[in-house]
Amino acid sequence: MSPRVAACCVLTASGIGAATLPPGDHALTLEHGGGTRHYQVHVPVDAPGPRPAVLVFHGGGSRGSAMKRYSRLDALADREGFVTVYPDGSGQLERLILTWNAGFCCGYARRMAVDDIGFVAALLDELDRSLPIDTRRVYATGFSNGAMFAHRLAFEMPDRLAAVAPVAGAWLPPPEVAVARPVPLLHVHSVDDPRALYDGGLGPPSPVTEVRTPHPAVATVLARWAELDGCAPEAQRIEARRDAADHRAEHWVWPHCAGGAAVEHWKLFGPGHAWPGAPPFAPGILGEPTRILDVNRAIWDFLRRFALPEK
Repeated sequence: MSPRVAACCVLTASGIGAATLPPGDHALTLEHGGGTRHYQVHVPVDAPGPRPAVLVFHGGGSRGSAMKRYSRLDALADREGFVTVYPDGSGQLERLILTWNAGFCCGYARRMAVDDIGFVAALLDELDRSLPIDTRRVYATGFSNGAMFAHRLAFEMPDRLAAVAPVAGAWLPPPEVAVARPVPLLHVHSVDDPRALYDGGLGPPSPVTEVRTPHPAVATVLARWAELDGCAPEAQRIEARRDAADHRAEHWVWPHCAGGAAVEHWKLFGPGHAWPGAPPFAPGILGEPTRILDVNRAIWDFLRRFALPEK
């Protein structure tokens, strides 16, 4: 079934019809897996098509509209001319406490083995029908559980995503399994994250469900991605900075990756479980916010460098 469009277009039997989604915000739905999935699309003003697109996956217990407000990524999308897409995960309650199936995490999506990979594939097909999307320049980012899922997408959908940039959530690719193509990856994470533990181990109880999640060590995850992407095994630090709050940030790069790929890491010191540059949110639970890094700018500057190979 084609998506319903909120406050922008007239739904026709063939979907959105001959016209593409106009500039602005659009709340849409997609039938998949026997249910209705929700997502929001922001189309930049006066951007010529076909346009790049960035999928932005919310954290566990949140939803796409909240991630849209929290990340404030649309302002940069308007300046740079890329489409942003904020899908909703799934949950037992109607559009509440939503999660993504990252395999080892999290919540309802993992317990019910929700086909989130299939949902994203169907969503990309729908976007291609409703917008002039540059299918060689589709990217993904995400926060926390959404970051874990972005890692998984990079591994399982390398033919659809040109590059990914997860924030504050890691996923370890399975051993002895090759990725279909080297996938450029930027990972942003604080060593002082109290929720998605940088050094790995069993995380603290969830504020809602009391469930504890085992986290892989970020160093192990990045070493695995460097191996998958054919990079040199030793990373090089190319930048370091400190701010007035005594937060620090280091930019690490694994050189000589195969096929023009890249593996990079912004390693933060001091911030908590946060989207760097975003306003404070639940610091008593998630730790300190930070402005040591404008993560929206860092993500886009990384992603924009890459495109899928021409077919």
